[in-house]
Amino acid sequence: MADNSQKMAYHVGEAKGEAQEKASNLMDKAGDAAQLAKESMQETGQQMKAKAQDAADAVKDATGTNK
Repeated sequence: MADNSQKMAYHVGEAKGEAQEKASNLMDKAGDAAQLAKESMQETGQQMKAKAQDAADAVKDATGTNK
């Protein structure tokens, strides 16, 4: 009986370890995805800022206020 109990405890511990490893891998993937999204948003923001500056400069050029 103790032998079966020890085997069961071993398998439970093994399953727990595998579940923790899978959870850790999922968290790593989620973190990577979040970082990529952050970098993409920062790049998009920089592009929008540059376009807005270009537009402002074009208006200044057109109105002769760009000194």
